Amino acid sequence: MDFLGITIGMAALWIIAAVIFIIIEAATLGLTTIWFAGGAVAAALSTVFDAPVIAQVVIFLFVSILLLYSTKSWKAKFKIGKEKTNIEAVVGQTGFVMETISPAAFGQVKVDGIIWTAMSSNPNTVIDAGTEVTVAGVEGVKLIVVPAGAAI
Repeated sequence: MDFLGITIGMAALWIIAAVIFIIIEAATLGLTTIWFAGGAVAAALSTVFDAPVIAQVVIFLFVSILLLYSTKSWKAKFKIGKEKTNIEAVVGQTGFVMETISPAAFGQVKVDGIIWTAMSSNPNTVIDAGTEVTVAGVEGVKLIVVPAGAAI
């Protein structure tokens, strides 16, 4: 009976560890601690077969490392944790000049419904209001634009 009490106690410990790893994963979204939760579940399942504590720890480590290693390339393929910000996402999009861009002053460009401060990629060029432009890059918080159809 004591042995059964220890087995149930160890299973509960592993399940609690799995829940903690899942909570950490939900908070960080790093796709790392979820694999340790899988290892903890495997260790909890090993208690059903009366595995000694050292075997449970080995199973936890083996399954966790195996899951972590086998999904490393999958994580990189989906670029988890890397998302473009609004300003990075506008590069290559087209918009319209709302306020003339000149060598002496920045203008304004409307891209995807948002108005941005902008400057011409050629500092000697004037781009009149109403001209369609393509976003060639970003410098600080200003868009670098070229007239639509021009080489970027």
